[in-house]
Amino acid sequence: MVNKTKRTALIGASLFSISIASGLTIAPPMAHAAAEAATPAEDFGELQEIVVTARKRSEDVLKTPVAVSVLTSDTIEQRGVVSVNDIADQTPGMNVTNNAAGRSDRSFQQMVIRGFAPAIVDITTVATFIDGVPVSSASALTTISDPERVEVLKGPQSAYFGRNTFAGAFNVVNKVPTDEFHGSASVMVGTRDNYRMSAALEGPIVGDKLTFRVTGDRFSKSGSYENASNTSQTLGDQSTTSGTLMLVFKPIEGLTIKAFGLLSKDDDGPSAQGLISAYTVTNASGKVVVQGQSNCTLNGNPTFCGTAPSLTSTTPSASTLTDSYIKNFLSLPNGRFLSPSDGTQGYGLVRHFYHGHIAADYEIPDTDLTVSYLLGVNSEKYSALVDLDNYGDTSIPNNGFGSIPAGARSYFDYPYLVERKTDDFSQELRLAYDSGPLRVTGGVNFIDAWTQAGNGGGNGALGTTAFFTANGETRSRTSSAFYGITYQVTDALSLSAEGRYQIDKLFAYAPLSGYTATTSAFVPAGYYPGGSLMLSKSYENFMPRFIAQYQLTDDLMTYASYAKGVNPGRFNTSFISSSAATQRAAAAAGLKVQVDPEEVTNYEIGLKGRLFDGRLRFTLDGYYAQWRNQINSLNLSGIDPVTNSAFAITSYDNTGDVDLKGIEFDGTYALTKQIALNLGAALVDTDIQSYRSTAVTKLTGVSDFSGKEMPNTSKYSANAGLQYNGDLKGWTDGTWFARADYIYKSGVWSNAANVVKTPDRHTVNVRLGATQGDISADVFINNLFDNTTYTSISDQFIFTKNFAYTSTLSALVVGLPERRTFGLQVRYKF
Repeated sequence: MVNKTKRTALIGASLFSISIASGLTIAPPMAHAAAEAATPAEDFGELQEIVVTARKRSEDVLKTPVAVSVLTSDTIEQRGVVSVNDIADQTPGMNVTNNAAGRSDRSFQQMVIRGFAPAIVDITTVATFIDGVPVSSASALTTISDPERVEVLKGPQSAYFGRNTFAGAFNVVNKVPTDEFHGSASVMVGTRDNYRMSAALEGPIVGDKLTFRVTGDRFSKSGSYENASNTSQTLGDQSTTSGTLMLVFKPIEGLTIKAFGLLSKDDDGPSAQGLISAYTVTNASGKVVVQGQSNCTLNGNPTFCGTAPSLTSTTPSASTLTDSYIKNFLSLPNGRFLSPSDGTQGYGLVRHFYHGHIAADYEIPDTDLTVSYLLGVNSEKYSALVDLDNYGDTSIPNNGFGSIPAGARSYFDYPYLVERKTDDFSQELRLAYDSGPLRVTGGVNFIDAWTQAGNGGGNGALGTTAFFTANGETRSRTSSAFYGITYQVTDALSLSAEGRYQIDKLFAYAPLSGYTATTSAFVPAGYYPGGSLMLSKSYENFMPRFIAQYQLTDDLMTYASYAKGVNPGRFNTSFISSSAATQRAAAAAGLKVQVDPEEVTNYEIGLKGRLFDGRLRFTLDGYYAQWRNQINSLNLSGIDPVTNSAFAITSYDNTGDVDLKGIEFDGTYALTKQIALNLGAALVDTDIQSYRSTAVTKLTGVSDFSGKEMPNTSKYSANAGLQYNGDLKGWTDGTWFARADYIYKSGVWSNAANVVKTPDRHTVNVRLGATQGDISADVFINNLFDNTTYTSISDQFIFTKNFAYTSTLSALVVGLPERRTFGLQVRYKF
């Protein structure tokens, strides 16, 4: 960690370097071909052009008036990018959070761009796509081995990409197979049982009329952290098996049909996370089981201020014994919507993901018209069993309320099962006209998505009185029409008007077991059969974008844009099954079933281009955004007068307004024939205007959040890479390279009160490799200096046998990074 002075100097140095370079953008050449791509323009030409599809058509990234960071196939290979977190490290102004509800795993990964950090686990402000087709899982995107490129579009992208592109869009573009046989195979081995095996093959089936590309990938690693309660187990084990198939059919001139399919399975162990408790927990004999680490008191509550404390010597730890209680619980179908055989068989995560799409483009002969059709389907289901108390111990009796629950474990523990399934179907029909100074795109789009989730567990009699409980299914159906018109007013000036009219219809259904509403506080009283409709609501929105683009010179372009975006609303259904008295208390406290959409208005200016005879390629942009009707969580607790028992409700409402502004730099510079440099940096300044969070106020006493920063986002971020390339003397067609990458992310706050945050994170990765003909070999060290700075932070409760500390947030759960990793990778291309 560095102090504020060092951090300021670090950011200042990065910005000074960038200002000298006049701006920057991502996408240096592949490590094994970098010697050629890094050579100055006077030797053999400029850095290669990068094409993106940010406006549903192929454009040079430097001619596209949208803020977009690109990782090409070459860039991905040379920097060792293998995960969404790696992409965030290489993208200024982007964070990934997978830490919420007491767990930090791959069951969900929220991409945070420009500080638009969702407050709810299952809400996203960034939509994900494969070849422009919506995808339900961000984690699935990196199961595509060796893509053509990854595009990170920043700012509202509603006009062309539709629903959920509130803060941006994340698009993975596949390589298109040619009519010649090509292939590759690679093997990577590293420390802690780290390995990856990948293979790809493409070629003709029927000449150039029908071609294919097939890939397979297997990845596995042991975790970096020993489980303090079970030293024979590591925390953070992960494995993924995936395969893809693409067919390209060109039956007639002008018509191209692409069919793509993806299958993947994640099978992870307990996640790498640590617990930091504000209270000390002891067992019956007085032995300390969890050490309290509070360093301040707020609103009468022991808590944490400043930088989050380091973990104690006994953390991280977790109870992960898959004993008869757990096996019985996981084998039962009671209340489940996933078959027990499809779910996890112990502590950890199992996820199955399936994606398929068809993309057809027909360039109508003798016209300037192109008709395009997209069809996509997704199916994702995951099952995760976690130790929700986040400490492993068998010495605390499970007698919190006087006696051990019949059929329960003798010691206190809190295993918890979380499951979710999502299925969706999408279609898009688009017509494009491109002739002379006029470009017009228009079309219609439809998305139908179903989601169901549930959970269960605890310290009771698992499988006897404590069962999994499935919530009712929710559905969102979106119909929209969109357009984009660009007119070249002069040789230098073009104007664009874009927009989307969207109708979102939301539906909430009763649990399969049925539901009886005894009060009309939220839904009409009466009996609702299993799966029957309980609630529905429609929203209509128009989301425009206007762009003015001016070509200053042949190599420099500037633009200004105005855009609006909408994030769909939702229903609160979790507390509808509470007693009538509890529901009335919730209604009296202002909790609502219906939550309105979030809205954003975005203003942006940018500068893109090439300098120094094409050796420098850069982008520079600044933005100001107004986030309104932000959806946040609310908490209500009390005593039910009918049952005389405590209740706790978590709800969601439109309780926030935030202003966001920032500057982003991105770029590549060929310093000499042998040396290439890439630099990037971002300042993300978030300013909360209004906010309401009962849980945070109860903990901290802070009720006026104005002027605070958004949690889970780095205010400062930077990345830099330096690569040296050369020829292997005495070897025909032999090259070598050496590369170092530095990544910086400033600390993130745990909540909107800005009381405690993670330390700043610094990571250095190095690679050294050589290529001889079709064979290449790399050696690498990731996290060279073994930095253990937390990757994420979340407010949580400390669970004890009598739940004495769950009325107020009383702990932190922190995500832990992968430790220093040595590895060797060998690849053969043919």
